[in-house]
Amino acid sequence: RQRSSVSGTPIALADRRAVRQRTMGVPLTDERWRAALADLATEACNEVGTGAAIEETATLRYARTDQGIDVAIADPATMAAAFAAAHRERFGFVSDDALVVERVQIEAVLATAPLAATTVVAIDRAAEEVEVAMAGRVHHAPLHRRDALGPGAQVAGPALIVDDISTVAVEPGWSASVLDDGTLRLTRTARPAAGARADTAVDPVRLAIFAGLFMGLAEEMGSALQRSAASVNIRERLDFSCAIFDAGGHLIANAPHIPVHLGSMGDCVRHLIASRSADGRGMRPGDAYALNDPYRGGTHLPDITVVQPVFAGSDTPAFFVAARGHHADVGGTSPGSMPADSRTLADEGVVLDDVLVVAEGRLREAELRALFAS
Repeated sequence: RQRSSVSGTPIALADRRAVRQRTMGVPLTDERWRAALADLATEACNEVGTGAAIEETATLRYARTDQGIDVAIADPATMAAAFAAAHRERFGFVSDDALVVERVQIEAVLATAPLAATTVVAIDRAAEEVEVAMAGRVHHAPLHRRDALGPGAQVAGPALIVDDISTVAVEPGWSASVLDDGTLRLTRTARPAAGARADTAVDPVRLAIFAGLFMGLAEEMGSALQRSAASVNIRERLDFSCAIFDAGGHLIANAPHIPVHLGSMGDCVRHLIASRSADGRGMRPGDAYALNDPYRGGTHLPDITVVQPVFAGSDTPAFFVAARGHHADVGGTSPGSMPADSRTLADEGVVLDDVLVVAEGRLREAELRALFAS
């Protein structure tokens, strides 16, 4: 209801808030963070006054990582479940590592009483009619005065609602309604008609747009990998690459990572497709496979490639996502798994060829540890 110009009214109507945080760095099972919450709540409530609503959150992380996720305060089991769900949604996996409470936060909010509604007598017709260009054509639209619309008034688009310093355009397929406190709410009432099916001719502009979108997806893959990694090589040195491949294992897009990784990554994907099709094993949703064999598209053994098929309502993969990252050691005869005197591939470490690392969304950590210890 208030004028849509810059004024002090929003500040005066804003709720009073106080935020308090404290760094903890203790296990989730340690009760010291709950005592800290109580102290913070007292401080925040003393600042905003009595009757404040309290919102409590904790930032949790896995013990070997530094990427935290905020969850609401509850019992430890509920908080752990909420963290696992958020971590799986954000990073695509969960771990059995212990949870650490990195930080606790209290936000106290004291609501401000709303302004009293102004009584306005509604009118049934517009002040005049004007020509406006909306949705690609010219319309004869009613022009309503803002101060003549009372609570409950409805204005269907196309229409204009004006006052001394602002104009609200209600486009076709939308309607405006005046709430009890005078606020104007715009609601979509109809979806635009679907356009004609696009032709299949190559459009350079469209091609550039989709290339950018696909590259953006690969960049997001890299960002998620970096934030969730425990390895310094991944998190700090950024020695990794991410890419997207079509159903045949051909490169669709990659992030601007490391060229030597990306050049042969498609060979890894195509090898997986061929080997699992030939022996009938196939691929399942939620599975991921690891390779580092130079004869299967790998580079040197410390660079491990993980490939995951993505299914879109069919029994065969619609496309593949893959990431290749450098690991500090994979069991070579010298630290770093790059011995200068190696004579066979096995001297450099464990050779991976189509190893199932994630089965139906579960990391096969015990099996992988046994493999690298062999």
